[in-house]
Amino acid sequence: MPGDGGAADKRHAPATLRNRDAIAAVLADWLPASGTVLEVASGSGEHAVHFAAAFPHLDWQPSDPDPAGLTSIAAWRAEAKLANLAPPLALDATAPAWPLGQADAILCINMVHISPWDATLGLFAGAARLLAPGAPLILYGAFIEPDVPTAQSNLDFDANLRARDPAWGLRDTDAIKAAAADAGLACAERRAMPANNLMLLFRRT
Repeated sequence: MPGDGGAADKRHAPATLRNRDAIAAVLADWLPASGTVLEVASGSGEHAVHFAAAFPHLDWQPSDPDPAGLTSIAAWRAEAKLANLAPPLALDATAPAWPLGQADAILCINMVHISPWDATLGLFAGAARLLAPGAPLILYGAFIEPDVPTAQSNLDFDANLRARDPAWGLRDTDAIKAAAADAGLACAERRAMPANNLMLLFRRT
């Protein structure tokens, strides 16, 4: 586990500044009143700091599979000094066991399209293990909806992702919902977000 890094270890994700307030507005409706929120694939850690500050009644648990990401999260956490923001966990969504046994909510931002499909299946399997019935799994990102015209910017983004790694790419929401249902998670709500993104709420059945 990396230690608390300095300013030089902090990564910056420009999209975080653009989307964090819009995401927080939806989280205010979907997160529980208390408990632990596991953030899967926290990336730079900027979202974790922002949401831990925005929801002081919740314990925020960031995680990431990438050692450099963990160092960045630790550096942001050290600077923020938030009592409800836990040290980051090394967590690979595809792993059959995760480094914690329970969560009251799970949040995953911009992982599903920038990872192999197995990571999404692992996310659903892990959520089914950790969440109590009715507890939320929340996804944010760009998706393809079969009955909704896909914005050209998202088509271009999809092509770019697949050029970088054939296992990446925007996921079809019908496939997402079917995989979630197979794991015991029902899609409860969809919210359209700025810049042609979506938030999807699933609940453990």
